[in-house]
Amino acid sequence: MSKKRKGFIFDLDGVIVDTAKYHFLAWKRLANGLGIDFSEKENEQLKGVSRVRSLEKILSWGNKTLSEAEFEKLMALKNEDYLSYINKMDENELLPNVKKTLLYLKDKHQAIALGSASKNARFIIEKVNVGQLFDTIVDGTDVSKAKPDPEVFLIAAKSLKISPENCIVFEDSVAGIDAANAANMISIGIGEPDVLGRAHYIFKDFTQISEEFLNELINA
Repeated sequence: MSKKRKGFIFDLDGVIVDTAKYHFLAWKRLANGLGIDFSEKENEQLKGVSRVRSLEKILSWGNKTLSEAEFEKLMALKNEDYLSYINKMDENELLPNVKKTLLYLKDKHQAIALGSASKNARFIIEKVNVGQLFDTIVDGTDVSKAKPDPEVFLIAAKSLKISPENCIVFEDSVAGIDAANAANMISIGIGEPDVLGRAHYIFKDFTQISEEFLNELINA
């Protein structure tokens, strides 16, 4: 067994799986149904934004106003549409080498958590068959403050019984990196260096993360 036990906290979307494409399809269908254009350009502006705020933005782009009841109905429809996509997910949706990394950390007796704003996080990680590899799951039902507030990661660390400075966070968003840094954790950006410049380390994806690097993190 490894002499040192660290806490490894993984964001979900863009780190373990890419469900962003399903949000895009669901928002596109909703917007087009209202006669509003919706492309990748508009979708970029909804990343990391709540469902309520996203719908408000879409309506503003189309100069539309809705009653509160219609607004609630559309939000529910969008979620149903999105859920119909993630319902079909399986292990093939895991991003490259994520499972290999999780299994390696498990083998080294490290503590592993999921820290995600998604209320569907538990459902998704069961669908892609990695739920059993996490010691704790913190999702959108457990937190009241969105990233860049560090709440989600601090709850995960507490649940793992590991101090924040001994935790490592894998994130693909600027808000997530800022949240990890604010929590006094090591931040590892998954994505582009020009976007995630404030992360302590940046990798394009998990295929670039070696076992040697993981061992360095464990033994640091």
